[in-house]
Amino acid sequence: MNAPCTLPSHQDNVDVQALSFDKALIERLAGNGPRYTSYPTADRFHDQFGEADYRRLATERFSGPERRPLSLYVHIPFCNTICYYCGCNKIITKNKAHAEVYLDYLEREIALQAPLFSPAARVEQMHFGGGTPTFLSDAQLTRLVDALRRHFDFAADDQGEYSIEIDPRKVEPATVALLGKLGFNRMSLGVQDFDPAVQQAVNRLQSEEETLRVIDAARQHGFRSVSIDLIYGLPRQTLPGFGATLDKVVAARPDRLSIYNYAHLPHLFKTQRQINEDELPSLDQKLDILSLAISRLSEAGYVYIGMDHFALPDDELAIAQRAGTLHRNFQGYSTHDDIDLLALGVSGIGKVGNSYSQNVRGTEDYYALLDAGQLPLLRGITLSRDDELRRSLIQQLMCAFTLDLAAIEQRWDIRFTDYFAWECDKLATLAADGLLTLDRQRLQVLPRGRLLVRNIAMVFDRYLRLGQPMQRYSKTI
Repeated sequence: MNAPCTLPSHQDNVDVQALSFDKALIERLAGNGPRYTSYPTADRFHDQFGEADYRRLATERFSGPERRPLSLYVHIPFCNTICYYCGCNKIITKNKAHAEVYLDYLEREIALQAPLFSPAARVEQMHFGGGTPTFLSDAQLTRLVDALRRHFDFAADDQGEYSIEIDPRKVEPATVALLGKLGFNRMSLGVQDFDPAVQQAVNRLQSEEETLRVIDAARQHGFRSVSIDLIYGLPRQTLPGFGATLDKVVAARPDRLSIYNYAHLPHLFKTQRQINEDELPSLDQKLDILSLAISRLSEAGYVYIGMDHFALPDDELAIAQRAGTLHRNFQGYSTHDDIDLLALGVSGIGKVGNSYSQNVRGTEDYYALLDAGQLPLLRGITLSRDDELRRSLIQQLMCAFTLDLAAIEQRWDIRFTDYFAWECDKLATLAADGLLTLDRQRLQVLPRGRLLVRNIAMVFDRYLRLGQPMQRYSKTI
């Protein structure tokens, strides 16, 4: 073990709401790394974790008289058309009969899973992702929500967060009205870029009018939060073109915005091979686009939440960040604390107690296991105490940009500088670059380090020392 590191005395805290964009620093430090929607990350799961482990952990967690909050994730893998940039688990088809078969099996999985959680569980969060959840017809959406409500107790609308991903090209206002009646109160819209040249290059033609029509319908029918997803780094993107997109998005005034860095990984995602690499912007151009986005959003009153997320000051994410109750899970940033997550459908990743698990990725395997009366698990992991400690630290960094060393030592019964001697040496290098301060009481991410918080979190990732190829991960910025 490394010798304990010596830390300086405590210094005054900095304003963690501040954000500094240092292009030269980002160009030098930004590499590949995990997004830390979990720790350990999904590539650390293994097939030695099976159904018996999962059932035991779920039963232990939800067998008592205490009501426990539960989050549901439902994966709908179908899309009408293919977007070349997409790395999601998806099936391209226009035939909704395929969805009927999928729903038959999804209901089987719900029936197998529900007894492990009910009646102790109360659903306080739900998210439909994909794919394209609104590939389902109105009747199919109603069927699925009804099935979930038959098996689970749901919190009232004013207490629950029920969200769905929307493709504005395929949704009419009548469907938005139905989603509101079904209980959804939040939606996320994919936009990526309004520039027609970019849309053509990635095979996603979507007008501003289509998008605004869905946003207007969401507000008319009581949705409490509307989020828009943008991507920078797509082929044919230019600074003026993305600036025009930002103007249109800011004018629409969504409650939240996500601005993702396009991860070009054609060795992992075959659809990305349709993209002409010669048309991709350079790193220098991408950073100029990101800098412009941060500047425009800040001027428009949005606050930086973390990673690639922004929100209006009165949005629940911004309120949770200020209150120190922000959390991060497989759906990104969340206002709920460390809540158990039941994932349904192909490739879904859930969290129960101190374990993670993932379903099989393909419908053929999914159907076969359910036909055999088995849960469709592919792999999982039970966390060690060291995993739980490091997960806690990484979560705090990603959500609050600070670590209270005394609180950590008391909770985990460790001496920080002894337990993390190797990490302290690495953190000292990042401190010299102006990303953070580290003293006897606190690790504080500085304004220059907030955009590079994944780099800081990676220092605490013990698994990265095992030699996992970094090409499996996206760029840290």
